Amino acid sequence: MSHLIQRCLILLAVCAATSALAAVPEGPPPTLASAWTLSPWTLLPLLALAGLYARGLARLWRGAGVGRGVSRGEAGAFAAGVLALALAMVWPLDAFAAYALSAHVAQHMTLLALAPPLVLAGRPFAIAASALPRHWSARLHRGLHRPLSSLATALAPAAVVHGATMWLWHLPSATSAALADPTLHRAMHASFLIAGLWFWAAVWRRLRAPDAGAVGGLVALVAVMMQMGFIGALLTFAPRLLYPVYTDRALLIGLDPLRDQQLAGLLMWVPSCVPYIVVGLWLVIALLHRMRRRG
Repeated sequence: MSHLIQRCLILLAVCAATSALAAVPEGPPPTLASAWTLSPWTLLPLLALAGLYARGLARLWRGAGVGRGVSRGEAGAFAAGVLALALAMVWPLDAFAAYALSAHVAQHMTLLALAPPLVLAGRPFAIAASALPRHWSARLHRGLHRPLSSLATALAPAAVVHGATMWLWHLPSATSAALADPTLHRAMHASFLIAGLWFWAAVWRRLRAPDAGAVGGLVALVAVMMQMGFIGALLTFAPRLLYPVYTDRALLIGLDPLRDQQLAGLLMWVPSCVPYIVVGLWLVIALLHRMRRRG
């Protein structure tokens, strides 16, 4: 195992040495009071998502009663997911991500591992059907139900894309390129969120699947979590800087670049794995409950 880690560190070091250095952002570095990213690319989708959900939930609960159809807990999970997206993209992580690798990793893990399961737990598609006019809802159902259901059953491809997204964007050269190009940076964020939504939708489907499906969900969670932990360990134990693009940037906000890299690794290694562990335990409990009912 130690030889494997050493080889991966050498590969990352080569990528770091060949990566183009993005220019340090102009202007003063952010503070907590000024770390706002008020971009229409972010604000408009977030506001539309929250507004559509609120409209649909109000209609549903007005007709069926509060907590009927969608529980308070599910609605709260959706609200927490939207809040997580806002923390990642509006305040404060997006602004600090330009200066600290740890903030950038926290942003990525929020988009990949935290916000998607919370948003999906709120049953957004059922709520959207209540929010939209009936003929729009029927058209969307006819057009999207089959492809979305197919994606939600494709757990293995979703897990592969999930893992590949983590590995690709955490290559030093990819990180540097994204920091230098706003369009590529937006594509990075979108890919994390899309990969997260696809993977977690497939995992949620396993909660209602037969035993073999639930076991498959557990295997996928463990496989993805192991990759995340491995990348985190590489960053934590690397003896040198792997992301030269952050050398000067971290110093501008008073961070030691190597310690910032180690913190980024720890964030990916430990807290980012919590959603996978929680949902994995949920799958185990559901599986045991079904086995006991049959017994």
